[in-house]
Amino acid sequence: MRILVVEDDAPLASFLSKGLAAEHYAVDVAPDGEEARLLVCECEYDLMLLDLNLPKLDGLTVLRSIRPKRKSLPVMVLTGRSRLEDRIEALDSGADDCLVKPFSYSELSARVRALLRRRPFAAETVLRIADLELDRVERIVRRGGKRIDLTSKEFGLLEYLLRNAGRRITRNMIVEHVWNLSFDTGTNIVDVYINYVRKKVDEGYSPKLIHTVRGVGYELRAPSESVV
Repeated sequence: MRILVVEDDAPLASFLSKGLAAEHYAVDVAPDGEEARLLVCECEYDLMLLDLNLPKLDGLTVLRSIRPKRKSLPVMVLTGRSRLEDRIEALDSGADDCLVKPFSYSELSARVRALLRRRPFAAETVLRIADLELDRVERIVRRGGKRIDLTSKEFGLLEYLLRNAGRRITRNMIVEHVWNLSFDTGTNIVDVYINYVRKKVDEGYSPKLIHTVRGVGYELRAPSESVV
């Protein structure tokens, strides 16, 4: 799942980005309201964390401008304003939740999971193929009922493969989505991480799910199995 952190306080933005990335979320950071509005219009996010006191465009302006285009996007407002009236205004402007600074990261993390569980299309929060299951909210992967521990990038890679199960995925598509970078033909990072995930997800299990498509890239599929 991809989260947009809109925060002009660089140390706080870095703290949030690192914490969320450690929980296997893909994270983008916008330091001002104009960039946030542009990113939300260009990219599909699963959640936005939005500061109210932003340069260029304040948080409430951003929120009001994106709501008509992104009605189902969960938005959690992060604010140093402690007045009840300010929180009510944020909620009335389209926020789904408010968290007053300073806050504990564990509370923010729990609220993030709660918002993601309440999203429309809840079935998409759990992806399955054969006996492999990935919970996008709880960040848990199991195969045959056995839990599999993945790093943040491994989780992001497997999630992308599952979301595109039955479809041939190029290395370019993978590196742009999982690493958020332009593809460099001189790197084998995708192949390296595919091997890491294969060892954890496919070794010792049948059927094999991750397949190499020569000249193209990779495909996640299982005979006679459907993806939820």
